[in-house]
Amino acid sequence: MTKPVSVVLNTGNHEKRAELVEFLQSVAATTSSIKFVEREFSENVRSPLTFTLEVEGEQTGIYFSGIPGGHEFNTFILAVLQSGGVDIKLEDSLKKIISSIPEKLSFETFISLSCHNCPEVVQALNQFALLNKNITSEMIDGGLFQDTVAELDIQGVPSVFLNGKLFANGRVEISSIIEKLSDLRSSPTVHSKKGAVIQDVLIVGGGPAGISAAIYAARKGLRVTLVAKNIGGQLKETLGIENFISTPKTTGIELTNAIQNHMFDYDVTVREHVSVVDLETGTLKGITLSSGEVIYGRSLIIATGANWKKLGIPGELENIGNGVAYCPHCDGPFYKGKDVAVIGGGNSGVEAALDLAGTVNKVTLIEFLPDLKADQILINQLEKRKNIAVIKNSATTRIVAKDGKVIGLEYRDRSTEELVYHEVAGIFVQIGLVPNSDFLSQTLKLNKFGEIIVDEFCNTSVEGVFACGDVTTIPYKQIIMSMGEGSKAAITASDYLQKNPIQEELVA
Repeated sequence: MTKPVSVVLNTGNHEKRAELVEFLQSVAATTSSIKFVEREFSENVRSPLTFTLEVEGEQTGIYFSGIPGGHEFNTFILAVLQSGGVDIKLEDSLKKIISSIPEKLSFETFISLSCHNCPEVVQALNQFALLNKNITSEMIDGGLFQDTVAELDIQGVPSVFLNGKLFANGRVEISSIIEKLSDLRSSPTVHSKKGAVIQDVLIVGGGPAGISAAIYAARKGLRVTLVAKNIGGQLKETLGIENFISTPKTTGIELTNAIQNHMFDYDVTVREHVSVVDLETGTLKGITLSSGEVIYGRSLIIATGANWKKLGIPGELENIGNGVAYCPHCDGPFYKGKDVAVIGGGNSGVEAALDLAGTVNKVTLIEFLPDLKADQILINQLEKRKNIAVIKNSATTRIVAKDGKVIGLEYRDRSTEELVYHEVAGIFVQIGLVPNSDFLSQTLKLNKFGEIIVDEFCNTSVEGVFACGDVTTIPYKQIIMSMGEGSKAAITASDYLQKNPIQEELVA
């Protein structure tokens, strides 16, 4: 830190205020660079549990309403450090987009301290506030502001409100927030192709496959640029991992951090929080990013992974965040003591049911097929739980809501064709993944499921373009297999580059 930071707590009374004071005082006691102050704010604030960060008497625009423990402790510490001068690790092109927004933007992010996806969103919005004085960011612990949560009908986290209106909820990608905000900037960022250095390997996707490809390519001395909406991808949403060989037990967050740190041991250029909006597949492969930047490479590896598959039934999309969810460990705490349903009997569905069973009153697991598809070890655990009921050979046909909240679902018994109504407060959809390949539909050959068709060497239908991981036709979608496919794609790309040399030059 190059500047001292004051943590300023609003005055007033609250049953949790003494705990918050003790928490903030203990943090301030660790260094002379942090000062704790109690003072009535000059503007309207949420409650006596609201505090802000100030630097040299000026507010940073960062607010916390609640006690930032759990997963949000790192968010608080990072906000203090960055307010005090620690570098904000965003690409310059993204910093320009954020800093050039002229409008007043007030973000309010409702979180759960047990949600591991929430900190990424709050941390990003805090950075935006530091980059632009027109932006404010407030973290709100939904567990301490139940009246507000009820008033806004919030049933999933993170829920982000912008200037009082719902902006995004559920699984929120920083790249999507930046893309929405880029339309508000005072002048578009323009990047010239002239002078762009040609990379040897361009990798699109930052999950296990993409990072594995980056490491293998970099180890061969190739110039590598990796582009990703978010590092980790679906891996970050996996709560427990017990089948990754050599590591008996870990979490998605831990494994994401491990493979990311491994990648940073090598000379890999990373462009995070951006997406590919245009693609060129000539002798030189070119990708245009949502930030406006254009990057060229001699080869291209697609490792964009997949997203949660939707049921495609009435009541699903309109109730996301209001009773329909896809991340059980993020949104599960909102259903404490209530009855919920999990749709899907594969590994992800059974794992979700087991996870929720420790929080909710009862879980009903509904599987379309006559038998569960999960690993037997998971089924064995399922059978030991008294508050989990399993309904097989049934198709969920409709999600029912009343006054903006889910109250139940309807399913069809496939053996009798009987329609059955089942009352639940929440529904967690766990029926598989959809490949992130829409932007490739006019470029590469895809199968009927939208997966990129690859051969045993990760070659696609276009020379010099390779693909790996869950976005491809490999039969099993597993972390360890994605990593293997990523390394294979990098080795194949290296062989291709040796056989197809081109003159080292700059884009004209």
